[in-house]
Amino acid sequence: MDERAALALVGADLPAAGDDCAVVDELVVTTDMLHETTDFPTGTTRYTAGWRAVGASLSDVAAMGAEATCAVAVYGAPTFEQEELTAFIDGAKDVCALVDAEYVGGDLDHHAEFTTATTAVGRSAAPVLRSGAREGDAVCVTGTLGRSGAALALFPDDAERANALFRFEPRVAAGRALSDSATAMMDSSDGLARSLHQLAEASECGFAVESDPLPVDATVEAVAESAAERRELAVHFGEDFELVFTVPEAELAAAREACPTPFTRIGTVSESGVTMDGEPLPDRGYTHAGG
Repeated sequence: MDERAALALVGADLPAAGDDCAVVDELVVTTDMLHETTDFPTGTTRYTAGWRAVGASLSDVAAMGAEATCAVAVYGAPTFEQEELTAFIDGAKDVCALVDAEYVGGDLDHHAEFTTATTAVGRSAAPVLRSGAREGDAVCVTGTLGRSGAALALFPDDAERANALFRFEPRVAAGRALSDSATAMMDSSDGLARSLHQLAEASECGFAVESDPLPVDATVEAVAESAAERRELAVHFGEDFELVFTVPEAELAAAREACPTPFTRIGTVSESGVTMDGEPLPDRGYTHAGG
């Protein structure tokens, strides 16, 4: 059973697990696990690992349009080195501070490889789900795409630059600003293409998007050796943690004015199917089983 099949099995038994966060009495709760082998390339600092691991969970809170409250993390490693552990905690604290949340601790355990599991909690009286997109809505994405893929190409030779790219900003403020107008929303941790397919399934709709307006990060242009590689990094690689959302045409201008993060309209909600430039867009993206 692959990761997607396992998630489907869990979702069938636990309906609350079908969105970026579970919602319990106006609290949103999410958890993530990351491993050195699949998530932290050679050259990733423990500071970046702490930032990125906790940031991934905060990104799920952002995708619900919720206020981020706090986060915790489990830190597992073969040995506990003071410098590495302190750096991890500093990264976790700093990414929380960036979104007005608090890092409040966690647990330690010995593990064969560096592994971390993080949980974030937020609050929202009316969270934005994946299931509200309506035909005719605009499809948009915050920020730029391909940063993490570009970073992977830079590790380990240009580790300083790669680490900087890996330390993304969870879009909590943007999610809050969009919560009044977005009809459906999720983060792009699994890649733009897979996010669109997941939103389409949840909302029982389709998407018609175009490649020309895609906000491809400048670093992708620097590392991609072909147009095909550029598209792969921007559309399928994932791990960018931007918000993919839908908004009614009549509210698009107001949403753009309210959102503190620039966003790009990339297409329109359609009746069925997920296409890019009129052609079917494969449902392919990031998985923990090897990218």
